[in-house]
Amino acid sequence: MTKEQSGVWTPSANDIESAKVTELGRLLGVSDYDALYRLSIDDPERYWRTVTDYCGIVWQRPYDRLVDLSDGVEFPRWFVGGELNWVDSILARAADPDLRDRPAVVAEHEDGTVGSIPYGELPDAVGRFAGGLAALGIGRGDRVGLLMETGIESIVSLLALSHIGAIAVPLFSGFGVDAIVARLASCSATALLGTTGFHRRGRWVGVLAHLREAAASLPDLNSIIVKQRSADEELPAGWHDWNAVSASGTAHAAKASARMSPDDPFMIIYTSGTTGKPKGAVHTHGGFPVRIAHDAAVHFNVGRGDVFCWPADMGWIAGSLVATMALMREATLVCYDGAPDFPDWSRMSRLIERHRITHYGSAPTLIRGLAANAAVSMRGDLSSVRLLITAGEGIDPEHFQWYQQNFGHGTAPVINYTGGTEVSGALLSSVVVKPIVPSGFNTATPGIVVDVVDETGRSLTGQVGELAVLGPFIGMTKAFWQDRERYLDSYWRTIPGMWIHGDLAIRDGDGNHFLRGRSDDTLKVAGKRLGPAEVEDVLLELPDVAEAAAIGVDDAVKGQKLVVFVVPATDGARDDAALSAAVGKHIELRLGKPFRPEKVHVVTQIPKTRTSKSMRRVIRNIYQNRPPGDLTALSNPDALDEIRAAIGQ
Repeated sequence: MTKEQSGVWTPSANDIESAKVTELGRLLGVSDYDALYRLSIDDPERYWRTVTDYCGIVWQRPYDRLVDLSDGVEFPRWFVGGELNWVDSILARAADPDLRDRPAVVAEHEDGTVGSIPYGELPDAVGRFAGGLAALGIGRGDRVGLLMETGIESIVSLLALSHIGAIAVPLFSGFGVDAIVARLASCSATALLGTTGFHRRGRWVGVLAHLREAAASLPDLNSIIVKQRSADEELPAGWHDWNAVSASGTAHAAKASARMSPDDPFMIIYTSGTTGKPKGAVHTHGGFPVRIAHDAAVHFNVGRGDVFCWPADMGWIAGSLVATMALMREATLVCYDGAPDFPDWSRMSRLIERHRITHYGSAPTLIRGLAANAAVSMRGDLSSVRLLITAGEGIDPEHFQWYQQNFGHGTAPVINYTGGTEVSGALLSSVVVKPIVPSGFNTATPGIVVDVVDETGRSLTGQVGELAVLGPFIGMTKAFWQDRERYLDSYWRTIPGMWIHGDLAIRDGDGNHFLRGRSDDTLKVAGKRLGPAEVEDVLLELPDVAEAAAIGVDDAVKGQKLVVFVVPATDGARDDAALSAAVGKHIELRLGKPFRPEKVHVVTQIPKTRTSKSMRRVIRNIYQNRPPGDLTALSNPDALDEIRAAIGQ
């Protein structure tokens, strides 16, 4: 038995009977999940009409047919003939007497203060702010930056922008000036919604100076609206206070939402590529929200009365995804805008205890931190948790099982979820009606045909290959903003007719999938293609290793050689030579002698994105004395100097 196959979570009869995906299956007249998945592929018209009814999607005009592929599979048009503003599907919940007084959003700040807004007040809050935006001349099709910590104001802002037909451009709340300017200039944004700052680990992090500097480089910005955390903060002349804009909108609050085509954009969200400038993925009213409502029900089992928390910055796809999942499924969204380990590592379990959270999501990096500090991180009452989520990067089986056994008290399933900025929700995930293997995915998402293929497009089982999608799907980006060629190059031209996602995966004989890193990080050692996650998972088995990054570097004899960077598990005195020897020996033992690393470097930190993904591409470029590439998503620039010092540059 492999380490992935041990510790399998198996659903009970009640888990299966009460699952939302089982409810959906009954409406479709199918007997089990496998039949539901097959129907989603064989009869997508029937599947998605049933899904949109089940998820309560509100249409301004019902659609005539599901898809038009006349522009090719790369450019589908979904829900042809229909009209909808996706925000209507959320605001309509306010009319339900059972939901009117239930909290829609609860926002806990790092200093412990908590605010909330019930479903019954959400239409007024959104309408007032939408009216204030309209009074400033912001309207349909305008691109508007959204740089604000997660909370009630940022959620209302996102909904209000869509309500009037504007296009939100989410920005990470920790971005520097260059990253802000690059994204807003790329889409010719005419307005910006920002924050003066926020608290992080007890210290004030000011953002206002960044906004001033960015605005000076963005002459197209006509309106800047800022949420102030204290009354003594003075805004530059001509800027607007968020609350004042909301109050001004009372007189001309937007009562009816803008009528939108399912193909009309509501969000442009940027993601860094392996080369070049960030890519602006375009998401539409009939794409992202429908897909996310579907995934929330099918994969995360979210419904009315649930309390959903997945701390995520609004500047990344997870921020919009989390808000949409909770509100489209009539759950309570719990936001947290601070550090997960402040004032100590019990913060997340205390958050769960305070708000009786039923569905909790975390990135693998945070899970590793919680596990390393288990004596403190487990102090809160976690008995309310019914389902756990992990996403954002690959997770090793050991930490997957720790999360399930501890935060999930041994009974709550862990749903692994992978997709990305360009695809809205998941390509692979799990459902609670089938056994779940640690660190794996027990299904492709319904409506999407996924395969693992070699460089010629041949299907693989039991071997590492490219994760491929074999046709268009609801939720895929509507190209990149004003850059169709780069979109085609990124996904459709590697193997014609297939969407090549850029992830390495392996599928076992039971149909489970496992991620093995990014394909641009692929290692090929001793003639064998190797995903970096395979090496890193092995290294994380060592108690003395807290984090690891594996890269393949050019070698005149072997083609590539394996080089590893590890972060020790302790901060005290360390024996780098002993740890390096242990790392090499363990890789040889677990993966075989041909894969023993050429070099092991011991460092105190690994370069990461602001979503805690290791930037292997940057490490590899520095190692080979090349330009590091796009660093706008880098959260810890000091790590670059440490990498250079470790390799003797």
